[in-house]
Amino acid sequence: MWPAIAQVVTVAVVLAALYRPLGDYLAHVYSSPRDWRVERGLYRLLGVDPAREQTWRSYLRGVLAFSLVGVLLVYLLQRAQSWLPYDLGLPNPSPHLSFNTAISFMANTNWQSYSPEVTLGYTVQAAGLAVQNFVSAAVGMAVAVAVVRGFARRRSDTIGNFWVDLTRGTVRVLLPISVLAALVLIAGGVIQNWDGFTQVSTLVGDSQSIPGGPVASQEAIKLLGTNGGGFFNANSAHPFENPSGWTNLVEVLLMLAIPFSLPRTFGRLVGNHKQGYAILATMASLFLVSLTALTILESRFGTMEGKEQRFGIAGTALFGTTSTMTSTGAVNGMHDSFSALGGMLPMLNMMLGEVAPGGVGSGLYGMLVLAVIAVFIGGLMVGRTPEYLGKKIGPREIKLAALYILVTPTLVLAGTAITVSIPGIRDLTANPGVHGFSEILYAFTSAANNNGSAFAGLTANTPWMNTALGVAMLLGRLLPIVFVLALAGSLAAQDHVPETAGTLPTHRPQFVGLLAGVTLIVTALTYFPVLALGPLAEGL
Repeated sequence: MWPAIAQVVTVAVVLAALYRPLGDYLAHVYSSPRDWRVERGLYRLLGVDPAREQTWRSYLRGVLAFSLVGVLLVYLLQRAQSWLPYDLGLPNPSPHLSFNTAISFMANTNWQSYSPEVTLGYTVQAAGLAVQNFVSAAVGMAVAVAVVRGFARRRSDTIGNFWVDLTRGTVRVLLPISVLAALVLIAGGVIQNWDGFTQVSTLVGDSQSIPGGPVASQEAIKLLGTNGGGFFNANSAHPFENPSGWTNLVEVLLMLAIPFSLPRTFGRLVGNHKQGYAILATMASLFLVSLTALTILESRFGTMEGKEQRFGIAGTALFGTTSTMTSTGAVNGMHDSFSALGGMLPMLNMMLGEVAPGGVGSGLYGMLVLAVIAVFIGGLMVGRTPEYLGKKIGPREIKLAALYILVTPTLVLAGTAITVSIPGIRDLTANPGVHGFSEILYAFTSAANNNGSAFAGLTANTPWMNTALGVAMLLGRLLPIVFVLALAGSLAAQDHVPETAGTLPTHRPQFVGLLAGVTLIVTALTYFPVLALGPLAEGL
């Protein structure tokens, strides 16, 4: 257990050092009245007035329009691959695979029903997938900041400007940090070239094709933006993507840096840092519980099957917990090879809504929705109108919060139920028994929660699976954004309610416990019956 403890302490120390400066910088980025010169050029190109703010409906229309245009462009790039430069001689992906992949990268999911190194050329990887890695993460951060403005503003009908938030998140945050991270990864042995395939002779005299590519640049944003799509089929288990133990820690830190710093941004923008610490404490507590459970289960009941020797059980458990707690979906080991109960933990992490700390932006606004529900429950207990950060939580707010948390369970359970009821679909799994059911359940959990990791053993590149998972990713991304932006607009329109003796304190340990409990009860217990049919049945 000492390697596990040493890694966790290292990660915790670095994140603690980043929390204040990175969180404050993010707050400055989204609240500064000044625009950079390159940003002003982009605004002129887009025809955007950066000084003009938007209502929540206008903000939402911007998110939806930008997202759907992104889907169309990535789809067309794939369908035209064989006519593009650096196609590496690869054919165009099928229509249903192109549909799935285009939605996947727009939705910050990066589910991959294909082997990237032998399916997509460099132009599609760089101009399509890598670009979406940046902008999908920037969309998540923009929506989170819009929600925070809803809590911070009084009697306002606007929540910011989507195009300004999108541009600043990309130009001021994601691009510079990704460049620095890519240089660090290159120094650690991650490859970065345009060499295509290299033919080599093996020790027994056979010929093998070794793929190359611009990996480090895509690896940096895939992790920083909690995207997860790998350049290689083995993802971060591949030595060209993640060569050593210390690069493994760097990649873990990239996934956690922004999500764990956003509570500081939240506290600063609402003018109360204690509120940010309460959200942070809730996220960290749930993360540590999950990490401890997975490490113990894999140490006692697991094996080294599906794990890389250079990472060991501790490094694989840390990476797996991080990726499924942050909606990243990157893997440095095969979750399908975990022990039955150990494999349930990554699935359960996603079922929590990936709010501990969650994806870039999406984790914060997901946790704030749960905080609204927690405040409402606390208000019921003491018989008074619930309030959170000076805003009354009434019927409209609770309805929107309820719709938000019902989206992903509906998609997961309905998608799984329909899929397993189709004759012949169960044959797509390498394990047609209980474990095969878990593979299908994991796939829809990953898609609807916009994670992107897979249980493996499932042939997903079929018309039904690509279409069904694509729809789950699309609705799982956009519907929650609709409800959370409507919530932001409702909150921004309210005046500030002064605190009284009966106001529930939301910055103390009691509220942290209440919020963590609500997160577990409202989200995880929804899935208990279906877990009993899959990983629990297999493990017990």
